[in-house]
Amino acid sequence: MLTDTLDITKVREDFPILSVLAHGKPLVYLDNAATSQKPLAVIDCLDSYWRTSNANVHRGVHALSQKATAQFDQARETIRRFINAAHTHEIILTKGCTEGINLVAQSFARPLLKPGDEILVSTLEHHSNIVPWQIVAEQTGAVLKVIPINDAGELLMDEFEALLSERTKIVAVVHVSNALGTINPVQEIAAKAHAVGAIVLFDGAQAGPHEVIDVQAIDADFYTLSCHKIYAPTGVGVLYGKTRLLEAMPPYHGGGDMIRTVTFEKTTYADLPGKFEAGTPNIAGVIGLGAALEYIESVGRQAIHEWESDLTAYAMAKMREIEGVCLRGTAAQKASIVSFTIDRVHPHDIGTILDSEGIAIRAGHHCCMPLMARLGVPATARASFAFYNTREEADALVEGVMKVREMFA
Repeated sequence: MLTDTLDITKVREDFPILSVLAHGKPLVYLDNAATSQKPLAVIDCLDSYWRTSNANVHRGVHALSQKATAQFDQARETIRRFINAAHTHEIILTKGCTEGINLVAQSFARPLLKPGDEILVSTLEHHSNIVPWQIVAEQTGAVLKVIPINDAGELLMDEFEALLSERTKIVAVVHVSNALGTINPVQEIAAKAHAVGAIVLFDGAQAGPHEVIDVQAIDADFYTLSCHKIYAPTGVGVLYGKTRLLEAMPPYHGGGDMIRTVTFEKTTYADLPGKFEAGTPNIAGVIGLGAALEYIESVGRQAIHEWESDLTAYAMAKMREIEGVCLRGTAAQKASIVSFTIDRVHPHDIGTILDSEGIAIRAGHHCCMPLMARLGVPATARASFAFYNTREEADALVEGVMKVREMFA
């Protein structure tokens, strides 16, 4: 067990919600893949913003607007550093990962694709990385093809290579599976896709909280983040794109702040990143995101990764010992998700019983219905860990699952 990478007692003190009770019992929050809890650094930052800095950005010459703009712009630089983008103008602020994928599908892919062109996604994808591509395929006559997986939840890379051809224009693949925790070999995927001239988009919604991300090292063309999973407020997302691609793309939304000039005859557009950020942004959320990323960096991203990896391996080993439990997603490389089913017990019943013990997990198809069909189940129960979780909480999960087994024996 790792004991010297994190001061877990101090970390937990940074998250006030972890001290609340659920059904009169200490909260064991294991639904981090759905949304993470927020540290005091973010809570205090938001409180300070609303009390001392609230103003619209990029439009005012008064002191309050200048202060808010400085904080907003600093957050963009923090994001750039967090994923190692080359330039701040490559960071497009969105309302979430889903909007970022839709932006690429409509602004980049739709003008590019022709009938017979191919888009590759994988069996592991969240609906937000399936449906936008289905829509653009219907709009353009392109064809959607699917990279299969093995029973452990790993991509079949030989079959991926076999699917690639000169017709492949876009490869859109999750970095870390939200349902199984599989960590995909994104650098290898990008290299193979680029070899046939395809553009790659990686859905980083689940990688953001757990992996050290370097978009230049993996050679991502586009990369998206869902920031409420990275200890930031809801309603904030990030789309990274290479400069040359973003500059060639038309605007996705029209309105204020994305223009250079407007006349009734013609409108010209702002430079990056403004071209894709129409209207008043989620200013407080973006500033809160900057605070969240700075907090993560202060804790140590490698330390977080090691703690969570150890905790996930510990929980997986304990769960394997319970009769009737089937682990779903046993990839050699995986992040902090333990997805499972229990013989003759519906996952919703598992979730309800665990909730009565103060243990919060997720039960359902996790917006991955095609993946559930591949696994041959309607749903799974999913426990997802963050770096503020402990072995004691993993033990509580195991004890709760054993109670479920006893109730349905």
